[in-house]
Amino acid sequence: MRKLKNILVTGGAGFIGSNFIHYMFGKSTSGEAAFEDAGFAGRIVNVDALTYAGNGESLEDVDAEFGFGCKDEAKRRYFFEKADICDRAEMERIFKQYDIDTVVHFAAESHVDRSILGPEAFIKTNVMGTYTLLDVARLYWGISLDKQRDDVLFHHISTDEVYGSLGPTGYFTETTPYDPRSPYSSSKASSDHIVMAYHHTYGLPITLSNCTNNYGPYQFPEKLIPLMILNMQQGKNLPVYGQGTNIRDWIYVEDHNRAVWLILKNGKSGEKYNIGGENEWQNIKLLDKLIELTAAQLKKPEDEIRKTITHVKDRPGHDQRYAIDCSKIKRELGWERKMTFEQGLQLTVTWNLTHPDWINRILSGEYLKWVDKNYGERK
Repeated sequence: MRKLKNILVTGGAGFIGSNFIHYMFGKSTSGEAAFEDAGFAGRIVNVDALTYAGNGESLEDVDAEFGFGCKDEAKRRYFFEKADICDRAEMERIFKQYDIDTVVHFAAESHVDRSILGPEAFIKTNVMGTYTLLDVARLYWGISLDKQRDDVLFHHISTDEVYGSLGPTGYFTETTPYDPRSPYSSSKASSDHIVMAYHHTYGLPITLSNCTNNYGPYQFPEKLIPLMILNMQQGKNLPVYGQGTNIRDWIYVEDHNRAVWLILKNGKSGEKYNIGGENEWQNIKLLDKLIELTAAQLKKPEDEIRKTITHVKDRPGHDQRYAIDCSKIKRELGWERKMTFEQGLQLTVTWNLTHPDWINRILSGEYLKWVDKNYGERK
């Protein structure tokens, strides 16, 4: 088991990253009954450029207890740095200042539709940002062809979208050939290859995980599940690409983050692990289930909401089906999914409906001011 002391979490103000930090500090939203404490006693440094999807408010509770709210600076365990992972000088400073021994690399431009409209940001952040982090880590850790280490780790978070599209049967495995179809997935595929190249070329200790669709609290409201909940609440149309027959495998975000923690502790260097929910849903059937759960909480008739479903033109390069074979991580690391889809979706609906201030501050842009207030002016 690795001894992790100073973890750099990139993109920690985003959806999955903020949930990971909550989990690491024992503040997972699903409660102790469902998820055990991560058991981490070191420090976490959250580096986020705070582009549109980064929200410092998502970690206000962690910051108040373990960050700037900690009265004894010597006992402080959470630090936030507003910085771009493409900024080499800043990454070098952060590695040195906090003596980073572990990287958990969540930071990425991740919305497929946005990548179609503006691919440049995806290439810059997902490809060049990953390269910058890898190279800074390699040099700071003093790794070369003649000097190897096993007490440091670079873990790269990736997506099942790098594998392309499945037919009606079969699953993605760790050996499935890459076949990305969008600017987003191709940029993530490129970053995956660079990570592996740094391991094979320089001996950099790395692990890599490819995960399926996540859902849960703190998800930016442009994504499918929170968007549909918000639109139902506001009485807006529910847009569905094509006929809604595209299939996705869904995993509750804390199940994903438990898998990441297991990989950090016990994953084999140079290996990749697929993380899946074993939970496939057609988009239209997922929406139907979401309507059922949301209508009950809003006390609105389901049929009235279903009338607002609007089929829109399908997006270019829309993969038909994703499904993950996660037998490797189950077999080698003992991971298993704990949250059923019904439980997780119910928690997600409830969280979104009971956190209107968090959502409204995103919609208005006010959430960007939280970091100004607590960490000084935005650069």
